[in-house]
Amino acid sequence: MPRKKAAQSKKTNHPDVVGLRAEVISQPITETLEQNYMPYAMSVIVSRAIPEIDGFKPSHRKLLYTMYKMNLLSGGRTKSANIVGQTMRLNPHGDAAIYETMVRLSRGYGALLAPFVDSKGNFGKVFSRDMSYAASRYTEAKLSAICAELFRDIDSDTVDFVDNYDGTMREPALLPTTFPNVLVSANTGIAVGMASQICGFNLAEVCETTIALLENPEHDLVSTLPAPDFPTGGEILYDRAEMAEIYRTGRGSVKVRARWRFLPKENILEIYEIPYSTTVEAIIDKVADLSKAGKLREIADMRDETDLSGLKLAIDLKRGSDPEKVMAKLFRLTPLCDSFACNFNILIAGNPRVMGVGEILDEWTAWRQECIRRRVFFDLNKKREKLHLLHGLGKILLDIDRAIAIIRNTEREADVVPNLMAGFEIDEVQANYVAEIRLRNINREYILKRLDETEALEKAIADLEATLKSRARVRGIIIRELKAVIKNYPAPRRTGIVDASEATDEPEEDLTPDYPVHLFLSREGYFKKITPLSLRMGGEQKYKENDSLSQTFESTNRGELLVFTDRQQVYKARLSDFADTKASALGVYLPGALGMDEGESVLCMLDPGDYKGELLLAFENGKVARIPLAAYETKSNRRRLTGAYSDKSPLVAVLPLREEGEFALFSTEGRALIFKSASLAPKTSRTTQGVAVMTLKKKYCVERAAPVADTPIQNHSRYRVRNLPAAGALLREEDRGEEQMSLI
Repeated sequence: MPRKKAAQSKKTNHPDVVGLRAEVISQPITETLEQNYMPYAMSVIVSRAIPEIDGFKPSHRKLLYTMYKMNLLSGGRTKSANIVGQTMRLNPHGDAAIYETMVRLSRGYGALLAPFVDSKGNFGKVFSRDMSYAASRYTEAKLSAICAELFRDIDSDTVDFVDNYDGTMREPALLPTTFPNVLVSANTGIAVGMASQICGFNLAEVCETTIALLENPEHDLVSTLPAPDFPTGGEILYDRAEMAEIYRTGRGSVKVRARWRFLPKENILEIYEIPYSTTVEAIIDKVADLSKAGKLREIADMRDETDLSGLKLAIDLKRGSDPEKVMAKLFRLTPLCDSFACNFNILIAGNPRVMGVGEILDEWTAWRQECIRRRVFFDLNKKREKLHLLHGLGKILLDIDRAIAIIRNTEREADVVPNLMAGFEIDEVQANYVAEIRLRNINREYILKRLDETEALEKAIADLEATLKSRARVRGIIIRELKAVIKNYPAPRRTGIVDASEATDEPEEDLTPDYPVHLFLSREGYFKKITPLSLRMGGEQKYKENDSLSQTFESTNRGELLVFTDRQQVYKARLSDFADTKASALGVYLPGALGMDEGESVLCMLDPGDYKGELLLAFENGKVARIPLAAYETKSNRRRLTGAYSDKSPLVAVLPLREEGEFALFSTEGRALIFKSASLAPKTSRTTQGVAVMTLKKKYCVERAAPVADTPIQNHSRYRVRNLPAAGALLREEDRGEEQMSLI
């Protein structure tokens, strides 16, 4: 008690804690979402994860612009650490994130069709999960030549500039790319509540398609842009209709498979290009798992022989293996054939939009036209300013001696410009320009050149003004720039295109050996699969102490197994997944092999065959349910079915019903009953309670059930009933039999 009082005293002697509790106020969840969550979500969407119309996320743009300002477009390489440090003036998210961004944009990493960073050193590889890149202090980088197209005329007011995070610098809101980089560079981003997944397309094909759209808005995109192009190569299984749908909606998937060759002398399969969406390690791990499971018996070994010459996976085949069939199997079972999911989600004016390829190119064209108009207007103002200066110079040159006299007779330097303005009726800007002319330039040649330049400027200004007024001329500029990109940056296609109908894999062939087997299940759940030869040569079946045989029947190695448990669950397994054993072995413990729940026990097993026919499920309460076997068939590879039967009463037996017949129920009271299966109507639901067949007194229940032919009953007519339910008849001594019946 004293200790409790002290605790209470201590609790009340803290006014700070009391004050803190008093300030806790409730807030509606809608208000919390609006004030706290939504700003965060929009920040991730707009400022981090989703690319904009120039094809870059903010982190990409900040890095490339920093490298541009460091003169790394025309200069030599510098240490990556220097670039990372300079980029932190624009991107305050840490050096590791900045360097990872540089790695992905680099030529060495190989994630882009047109890499923007010319790298030197170990930058890892996009096709490897474990090949990590070197630290930034060991590698060097500069901008690739194609970056000239990203920054062309960036100083001509083509794009808006905004303050950096601390207001000490200005950075471009977008980069004025002269080609649709948003489709050329693959991009992946996961935001809050949305994502973006843009596959790369061939640079030349994208430019040609854009040109064709500018010339003909009804152009068929697929004719010039047949399919995506991936940096890791491979082959696209091409379906024109599916591709056209992706181009229309911006959503869909593209199936890509590896490229391979066969070396007959060494009996080796060499894989030298893999899908963009997977890695070498993922492929090797999957092949290893399948080999352990016995599903790739044709493969003896697999090695990663990637070197400086490029990717290479070597697969040693066993003698007599068909390489075509092995590759077809690998394409089916491993990531050597994978799908790239497309989700063309792009920020347009700060709003995320999922668009098709045609819509993206229209948006890019409209944005690029605005960039060109801004550049033309910038050039026009510059030329107008220069023409204005030359007009003032022209007035001075008409009477140069008078200008010299004004300057000579002016006592104060500050009065030179006002005196020239008054003497020749020119403005201050023109007067300043004239006053700065050197004495050596006051000659006939200089005067004539300036007059000629005035005429050229007037023509150029007229041309620029005409360009601003003509949409056709602006489109013509875009077309000329796109043609220059195609010419200056040749980009052969890396990913092959194979017609899906011609490249359809051969129908899946079950290479699992097929032979007869005998199946044994003990009462404690131990399972054996024994071949007939081993069964003939073996001795007695071995079981644990106090264990015995529960079920046995014949099947084939390619068959399936349904295992019913006491938790209303059914487990599915292929018999080929179990190793052949001998009678002298204990066998496989099914609850462990099938991953059953703790405490779950096996009731019985059966071979479903082709899932034709029905099942009779007998329960302790005397009810029997008739259920189609097809109710346990699944199209997926699920290994466990929940809700396999009714939980109202414990299950006693599961009896396959291939054709109508007679079955017997036995109760703990010592009674038996024979009924016809035709008297039970089939139910579609697995969890049906069934139909009452045997009426039972209190404290008694059904203990077993079996087809009449498998029971020791001699006098069938004694136990046969016409109407259900019925109590049955007491078993006579000759009908009891010496062996206890088992679940079937």
